[in-house]
Amino acid sequence: MKKIVSLLLALMMIAALCACGQAAAPAAATAPAADTPAPAEEPAPVEEPAPADALVVDTCILKEADDAMINNYSLLAVNPDAPFADADGNAVADVELNTVGAAALINWLLSEEGQELAANYGFEQYGEYLFYLKDGRPVSSAEIPAATEETKKIRLSTTTSVNDSGLLGYLLPVFEEKYGYEVEVYSAGTGKSIANAKMGNADLILVHSKKQEEAFIEDGFSYVIDGMDAERLNWMYNYFVLCGPSADPAGVKDAADVKAAFKAIADGKFTFISRGDGSGTHTKEISLWPEELGITAEAESFKDYTDWYVSANTGMGACLVMAEEMKAYILTDKATFLTFVANDGVMG
Repeated sequence: MKKIVSLLLALMMIAALCACGQAAAPAAATAPAADTPAPAEEPAPVEEPAPADALVVDTCILKEADDAMINNYSLLAVNPDAPFADADGNAVADVELNTVGAAALINWLLSEEGQELAANYGFEQYGEYLFYLKDGRPVSSAEIPAATEETKKIRLSTTTSVNDSGLLGYLLPVFEEKYGYEVEVYSAGTGKSIANAKMGNADLILVHSKKQEEAFIEDGFSYVIDGMDAERLNWMYNYFVLCGPSADPAGVKDAADVKAAFKAIADGKFTFISRGDGSGTHTKEISLWPEELGITAEAESFKDYTDWYVSANTGMGACLVMAEEMKAYILTDKATFLTFVANDGVMG
């Protein structure tokens, strides 16, 4: 009997030991070794960042490099003996011009250094040249005097395109640092810039409207500076471009030329932003509409088109912002447009 009980107890102990071994086995199989790192968690999906150069401006160039869209720039020194008058036509007396400073700036802009800087402006940032030097342009090798207390301040009256494009902000600091001058810039449309000079508020002008420049000379407001052959110093150019929404509802991109493009805009009554300020850009724009429309600088001429033709009477930068907001077409100089795009549609 004792043998049977002992046998039963032995069997029970063996069974218990087997059970313990089976329960421990899975734990031993899954426990990692002390020097084995835990498996990494699956990383959460990361959204790809937008490219650094992604554009937010929808307005784009639809027509360019047309011969009718060349944009010439000229320098003119203001004649100290000109018949200056205020906005009401009253003679302005005691006008004092800085003829030495004006000649210094003109000669530097037309020097090898000034012209090379102007010709290369924009290429590093935009990958293309924004301004081009004209063949047969005037070139100056004149010695440029350092500024004195009497000649230090130079008043430049100019168009918005050379200012909004950043060209002047690029050129003038070089000139100022090298020769000690301070250039005060009045920037508006060519018409307003010329009017400012006619009131005796500028020593020189930099504008881009041949017809208005020739009238300025004819009226006695400019003179030939030493070393030059003419009053009007036409030295560089760029191109106007016709821009609009990328959808291009008027089909401007497929038009035969820029004048056909303007006709398509008018025929479809698609919104167009005009400078409307007597600027060189405004003057060029007027010349591109079909003659039968009769659009001129006078408000009466487009009174029947105000459902699509918007006369803004403001600068190029502000007009580009309007065109972007209104999904409208617009004529602009290419340099200012590229600056507008680079700034993501924000203009100061």
